[in-house]
Amino acid sequence: MAGRDRRGAGPSVTLVPDGDSRPRRVCLECGFVHYRNPLVVVGAVCEADGRVLLCRRAIDPRRGLWTIPAGYLELNEEPAAGARREALEEARAEIEIERLLAVYAVTRISQVQLIYAARLASARVAPGPESLEAALIPWDRIPWDELAFPSVRWALEHYRDQEDSGDLTPRANPPGETGDW
Repeated sequence: MAGRDRRGAGPSVTLVPDGDSRPRRVCLECGFVHYRNPLVVVGAVCEADGRVLLCRRAIDPRRGLWTIPAGYLELNEEPAAGARREALEEARAEIEIERLLAVYAVTRISQVQLIYAARLASARVAPGPESLEAALIPWDRIPWDELAFPSVRWALEHYRDQEDSGDLTPRANPPGETGDW
């Protein structure tokens, strides 16, 4: 096909390319190296009037459990814009990003998560196609035992810690935590 990029379209093998230290898939015909890199997840802890925005997942994994609005960063998308898009898609919520809250590494599934602290522009929320429910939940009524992922718990706890301490330094995985569930 004219104009089609065919790099790496031939037979490939796993080997350590010259100048590298890890095994990679390499095309035998052209030498193209197929690098596999972690996926980036973006999301936000969104607060309004002492309540936090949570969404009950309508999709697997962890269907039916609660999460903050978050999802995969799209190609050519700025991370904060991705977090705003995810809030709009999952909770029909317009949010204002305030700061980077945390960077989490979930190495078992090769994810890097960029989680922001945000404020809701409006208290109007509604479930999007990936959510069964979207709700503003008071902090003392968060369903801690029904959170979808460890990083959701970390983000909520880190948000409260930042708000209480005034230390706005971005957080990371709690010591010894890898994100496995």
